[in-house]
Amino acid sequence: MNTAKLFGLHSIQAALDYSPKKIHKAWIDNGRQDKRLGQAIDDLLALGIEPERVDRKRLDRLADNNNHQGILIEVEMPGALSESDLKTAVENMPETALFLVLDNVQDPHNLGACLRTADATGVHGVIITKDNATRITPTVCKVASGAAETVPVYQVTNLSRTLRWLKSEGLWIMGAAGETAQTFYKADFTVPVALVVGAEGKGLRRLTKEQCDVLVSVPMLGQVESLNLSVATGVLLYEVLRQRFPAAD
Repeated sequence: MNTAKLFGLHSIQAALDYSPKKIHKAWIDNGRQDKRLGQAIDDLLALGIEPERVDRKRLDRLADNNNHQGILIEVEMPGALSESDLKTAVENMPETALFLVLDNVQDPHNLGACLRTADATGVHGVIITKDNATRITPTVCKVASGAAETVPVYQVTNLSRTLRWLKSEGLWIMGAAGETAQTFYKADFTVPVALVVGAEGKGLRRLTKEQCDVLVSVPMLGQVESLNLSVATGVLLYEVLRQRFPAAD
């Protein structure tokens, strides 16, 4: 069983909301008392978990001197699903598919932020690579604010092969590439889509780009060359949402 420690009231509340059965142990600062901490303690007690009261210095050590806000828990980490799981999900998709594909994304903050936006926009799953990429870590879970539990994450060995298979199943592979002239406003996202976003600072790898049916860019009017990966992903996913649910205009 893969466990990790999460800290901070926001992260603990997300764990309590989305994965309470995966919480195994808790520690609290015996010198701190406030309403939010008290509520978290009550929620833990309701689960049958008696938090261990420790002094501030020990809690600091347990949290590796991060800002724990007086509470820390040990949780079972969500695991990534397999390529076989992905095939089952795609073959049994009851609605127009929407998958987010992250090509060698290495920053856990970006993966966590992408999961959070994926949850908000109805993405059916996030596909990540096994090698040269971040996995689901405590940082990912903290940033995702519960979305690491609600959005399926599929880990694949050969991304090009996976994209070819997705195309054979009727999905359009649409890649984000800053160098292309076609903006995402001109793309049709009402079809089954796998939206592919490249790594921080590097973009899509050549073999990944070759598998894309369409390449789109996000218009940039200022001096910076590109948006943060998770910000660009959010812009693109909300365009998908806008096209699929025009009544929201």
